[in-house]
Amino acid sequence: MPPAHPMIELWRGPLCESTHAGHAVVCDASGAVRDAWGDPRAVIYPRSSVKMIQALPMVESGVSLPAERLALACASHQGAAVHTAAVRAWLADAGFGDDDLLCGREAPRDRDLRHALIREGEPPCQAHNQCSGKHAGFLQFQKHLGAEGAYVDPEGPVQRVVRRTFEEVTGEDSPGYGIDGCAAPNFATTVAGLARAMAAFAAAVPGADARQSAMVTLREAMMAHPVLVAGTGRPTTRLMAAATGRAAVKSGAEGVFVAILPELGLGVALKIADGAARAADAAMAALLVRLGVLESGEDAVRRTLHAPVLNRAGAKVGEIRPARGFP
Repeated sequence: MPPAHPMIELWRGPLCESTHAGHAVVCDASGAVRDAWGDPRAVIYPRSSVKMIQALPMVESGVSLPAERLALACASHQGAAVHTAAVRAWLADAGFGDDDLLCGREAPRDRDLRHALIREGEPPCQAHNQCSGKHAGFLQFQKHLGAEGAYVDPEGPVQRVVRRTFEEVTGEDSPGYGIDGCAAPNFATTVAGLARAMAAFAAAVPGADARQSAMVTLREAMMAHPVLVAGTGRPTTRLMAAATGRAAVKSGAEGVFVAILPELGLGVALKIADGAARAADAAMAALLVRLGVLESGEDAVRRTLHAPVLNRAGAKVGEIRPARGFP
């Protein structure tokens, strides 16, 4: 199988100090691979990049929610007040509370709220967890199904439907799963399968059928509320906001990043082999520029693809940049 392809480099002065290699695939509406770097057949855990797939069965089944809540269902948010307040309101409206979540407590990644909790002597709750929106969606879906038990159980009714949907949109049987940081199963697929699923979201047409309508609803919710999907200053939010309705993008842990491009009918997936988030962010920015979704001079691109390396005094001493030959 082809090795991982060099994608992103960190330069310090005149030397390349680090190189990040990975796999990336662009698929079209038919599911065919249009372009690839590295090995399209590399099997990966997509991690949080697939939250729109995990939310798809809920929306496809007829659960109707405001776009803000659908964006949260697809989110890896930073636990800012705007995120936690919205999750708590959603839980309350659905008849649930923080203790019904199974994602675990996590200190907010939002600095202001994290420090406020410390000053007040308050422990973090599960709503602060970056995956609490996804878990609120699982709870909502379980209620809709009239099911009982742990909604994260891989053999339970919620996750059985999620796995079936995941395999249908990727076009592949998953070889297995690992347990994500939020306790939910994360089903494995190839990088090509992940890109194929994103292309299905990109090519979906409203009203064609229940699945395509649900895909359109989810991708539009993400694009309409990029701050809810990640948070102010986060690469996912910056890139999606800069794309202004041309792309729904989502990062995942360990160097995974995906993009849904409705105008082009294309799906993109990438995995950085060493799991570096800085490289995944930069590689996705580079691919969005290559595909004409973003301009190289846009602030969101420059801050991600050509991010400066600063010393402690704030002086620029290096730069993150694409490797020669990518993309």
